[in-house]
Amino acid sequence: MDILHLIDRLEELVAEARRMPIGQGVVVDRRRILELVDQMRSSVPWEVREAERIVTEKDDIIEEARREAEGVLERADMEAQERLDDTAIVQQAERESQAILARAEERAQVVMDDAQAQVQSRLRQAEQAATNQMDEADRYALEMLRRLDQQLSAFTNTIRTGIGALEERSGEVSTTYQGGNPDPDDVRNRDLLQQ
Repeated sequence: MDILHLIDRLEELVAEARRMPIGQGVVVDRRRILELVDQMRSSVPWEVREAERIVTEKDDIIEEARREAEGVLERADMEAQERLDDTAIVQQAERESQAILARAEERAQVVMDDAQAQVQSRLRQAEQAATNQMDEADRYALEMLRRLDQQLSAFTNTIRTGIGALEERSGEVSTTYQGGNPDPDDVRNRDLLQQ
């Protein structure tokens, strides 16, 4: 699955989340967010497979260059053999053959060097793209988790404030009836608060 599609789904999850009654926070399903993060991580190996494909192409390019070099060498040998009519021609042919072979070897080396450079460049680009996408996904997930943490902290603070207010009110009720029989409704309210 495409990493960008997963990021869009994560944004939709946050956009569809229920808003908190206080502040800008929203309540999101933690399980669904973690599932999306797992899917993001598992979708990254596509770039790794792309890098492997480029490495495979490298072997094909090098093999093609080797075949081309062998063809050049064979043509040079044939050309040299055609010039072997007499001693002067043989000597000249040998010199030309050596020059042709040297040029063929140089050309083969240039072709192989170019192929190697292309493969290395593509491999670096694929690795950089994979790293960039992984970093972007991690940054986005970290930002979403930090927002969720802030929202949960705000929600926890609101709950604690409410509990404190209720406990304080419960303390006032119990001091009102010291020395006498407490009102049964107040006893029930206090018991509910303590639960």
